[in-house]
Amino acid sequence: MSGYTISPTLNKSRVFILQKSELEKRFDPFFYVPELLELEKKVLAKKPKKLRDYVKGLASGATPKTTESEKYYAEKETGIPFLRVQNLSPTGVLEFEDCKYINEGTHNGMLKRSQVSAGDLLVKITGVGRMAVASVAPEGFEGNINQHVCVIKTGSKEISKMLAAFLNSEIGEKLASRRSTGGTRPALDYPALLSIPIIEDKRILQITDKVTAQKQKNEAEADKLLSSIDDYLLKELGINLPEPPENTLKNRLFTRTLSDIQNKRVDPFFYQDKFINNLIAISDGKYPVKQLREIISGNLTKGSLPKQDEKDGECSVVQINSINADGTIALDDLLTAKNIFSKQQKLKIGDVLVVITGATIGKIAFWNYEGDYFLGGDIVKFQTNSLSDNAFVYHFLRCSLMQTEIKRNVTGATNGHLAPEDISHLPIPVPPLDKQKEIAEHITGIRQQAQQLKDKTSELLKKASKEIEEILLH
Repeated sequence: MSGYTISPTLNKSRVFILQKSELEKRFDPFFYVPELLELEKKVLAKKPKKLRDYVKGLASGATPKTTESEKYYAEKETGIPFLRVQNLSPTGVLEFEDCKYINEGTHNGMLKRSQVSAGDLLVKITGVGRMAVASVAPEGFEGNINQHVCVIKTGSKEISKMLAAFLNSEIGEKLASRRSTGGTRPALDYPALLSIPIIEDKRILQITDKVTAQKQKNEAEADKLLSSIDDYLLKELGINLPEPPENTLKNRLFTRTLSDIQNKRVDPFFYQDKFINNLIAISDGKYPVKQLREIISGNLTKGSLPKQDEKDGECSVVQINSINADGTIALDDLLTAKNIFSKQQKLKIGDVLVVITGATIGKIAFWNYEGDYFLGGDIVKFQTNSLSDNAFVYHFLRCSLMQTEIKRNVTGATNGHLAPEDISHLPIPVPPLDKQKEIAEHITGIRQQAQQLKDKTSELLKKASKEIEEILLH
C-alpha cells in the first residue's frame, strides 16, 4: 500500500488511503474521512468522558398508526405533546409550532416506556440532515417521543443542558455523524450514540444560553410582526369577524333545515354557526367575492407520488414534508425521482401550493424559485387569471379565517382529505388588481422582516459554534 500515491489535484477529504491496521469495525469510507479522524484525535486528547457515563435511563418511542388517529391521538387542548425530530432545536430549546398530541391512554399504555419529564435530554437518532440535534424538556413538562428520537434520563437538568450544548455544537454534530450508519436514512444505534465523547466545559453552556436568550427575543418580535398580518388583511378587505359566543351547551346546539344541507355533507361539524358566520363576514366585506375556481387559470393541478422503483432520478420533487410552516420550501432536502411528471406538474414561479392530505393538511406555500422542480403527491397547485394576483390569494388563504374554512372542508376521520373540488369553491374577495398587489407587497414585507429576525438566530448559532470550537480544541 505504501507504494500508492494520490494526485495532489484530488480532494483529500474524498480520496484517501488507509492501512489495513488503521481499520476498525467499520468498513465504510465516511467513517475514515481524514477531517473526522483528526477531529476525533483532538477530542480524545482532552481525555473526555463518553455519553454513556451520564446516562441513567435510555429509551426511544414509536409512532401510533395515523389510520387509527381517534384511538391514539388528541387535540392540543386535551392531549400530551408527542415530540418528533422537527420539535428539537440546535439551541437546546424544544419547539412546539408543529407539534402533534397523543391521548393519555397512548401515553400511559403503548408509549409508557418512552415518557419524557422535565430535565430529560432528547436526541435525534434517525433521519436526514443534522445528526444528534438535542433539546432539554422544560420545567413541568410531560410528553412522549417517536422512534426517531431518544430520551436520556440524566438525573439533572444542568447535566442535560450541558450535554445538549455539546451535541449541538459543530464538533458534537461531526462526532455523531461519523458514528451514524445507513445511506438514505442515517441512524445512530444506542452503542454508537453512547460512544460519543463529551468534553465538559461550563463556558459552552454560557455561550448557548446567551444565544437562546437572543433567539427567544428575536422570535417574540417576529411573532408579533406575523400576528399583525391577519388584522391588517381583514381591515383592508373590510371583513369584520363576529365575536365568538360563550362556550356553553346552549351555544353549541343548532338546527339546520334540509335546504341548508349542501354538497352532500350531513355531518354536524360542517354546519356549525362559526363557519356560517365567517362566510357572512367575507360576503359583507368591501369587495365582491368569487369562488377560487373563477379566478384561477385553468384547473387545479394535482401532483404525483413516485413509486419505490421510480425514485432516485433526475427530477427534484416537492413533497408535503418539503413545505415549511411559514409557506417556504425546504429545497435542501427534496426527493429525487425519475421523470414521471406531466408538463403541468412542473412548478412555475407564482404557483400557489395546497396540501390536501396528511398531518399538515391545508398548509399553503408559494413557489418563488428558479429551476426544474416538480409537484409531489398529496399537493395541488394553481395560478390566478387576470382577475387576481397570485401572492394576494396566497396570503389570503394563509390567514386564520381561511385556514378555518379549509379545515371545515376536510373529510375523513382518520387521515383526512381535502378534495380539489372543495378547494375550488373557497370564497376569495376580489379587490381591484392594484389593491391586491398593494396588500400582497405589504404582507410580504412583514414576512421578510420576521424572517430577517429568524436569520439573525442562525448567524448567532454559527458564531457560537466557532467560539465553542476555539474553547474546546485550542
